[in-house]
Amino acid sequence: MQFFASMILLQTAANPVASFLPLIAIVAIFYFLVFMPMQRQKKAQTQMLSDLQTGAEVLTTGGIVGTIVNMSGDTLILRVKPDNIKLQVSRASIASLVKQESSVEDKK
Repeated sequence: MQFFASMILLQTAANPVASFLPLIAIVAIFYFLVFMPMQRQKKAQTQMLSDLQTGAEVLTTGGIVGTIVNMSGDTLILRVKPDNIKLQVSRASIASLVKQESSVEDKK
C-alpha cells in the first residue's frame, strides 16, 4: 500500500506541469466559448454603428423603432411613426437595424 502512495507522490513531484494542464485546458475552453464570441459581437456592433446612414430604420435599446432623419457626430434624429415625432438619441443607444419589408418579400 505504501508503494502506491510513494508512486503517486513521485509522479506529482516529477511532473509539476501536468498538474496545471487541466487548469490551462479550462482557461482555453472558457476563452473560445465566451471571450471570442463576445469580441465578434462587439466588433459587429461597432461596424453596424459606423455604417449607419440617413433613412435607415433602427431599433433603440429602449425598444423605439424609428427612421434616421439626421446624423451629427454621436447624436441621431429619429422620426417615429405614426405621428412623425422626432427624437434625439445617442448613436450608442442603437441596438440594431430593422429589416426592411421589401427585402423580406424579395427572399420569398
